[in-house]
Amino acid sequence: MHVRFLMAAALLAAACNSQAAVVYGSNLVVNGDAEAGLAGWTGYAGYSAFQSVDYGSNWVLPTQPGPADRGNKMFAGFGQYAVGWQTLDFGTATSGTIAYSLTGWLGGWQDQGDNALFYVQFLDEFDNEVGNSVLGPVTPQDRNDQTGLMYRETDGFVPTGTRKLSFWLSMERLVSGDNDGYADNLSFVLQAPPAGEVPEPGVAAVFALGLGMLGWARRSRH
Repeated sequence: MHVRFLMAAALLAAACNSQAAVVYGSNLVVNGDAEAGLAGWTGYAGYSAFQSVDYGSNWVLPTQPGPADRGNKMFAGFGQYAVGWQTLDFGTATSGTIAYSLTGWLGGWQDQGDNALFYVQFLDEFDNEVGNSVLGPVTPQDRNDQTGLMYRETDGFVPTGTRKLSFWLSMERLVSGDNDGYADNLSFVLQAPPAGEVPEPGVAAVFALGLGMLGWARRSRH
């Protein structure tokens, strides 16, 4: 798929400006629910940015399939390809065994093939990809040709030597004039190591600062 090749090429652009501890049990995707607009997401040169839109008649109705805790907003595509990314630097490479869970709600419009992908790259200290995981696409057949979002999840283990996580959300338009790839409630959570293992080091205060800035962005919308 076109977007997967885009993700590989985008490694060169994944310069990281934020650092955080290896935080367990919390969602490491900033603004994965679209409630703060596009805060936390960076566009990719040459491609459209996706949108943060209200649930409603132009997109997915509150009564149509989707997360029960969907809030007011969701992500929707724009143009033929819409791409956004964010990168998190742990400050040091991981060691030992760290399990993760990657989840999200992805979907589209009726019988149209427009779709969304949620992709995470595991990067070493030199920005080389040492692993990846992906959710999607959700096809019209998966949705029974209904407008809405469907839950997807996958899990695994963070490759040893991972220094950064790079999250990518992309929407692809296949038909019509609108890009109706949809996404909401995107999440990446690390599971705490077994009792007795030493947790990974990091800069927890910087991660807390990032969450505080996200909270400010949400409050500023009201």
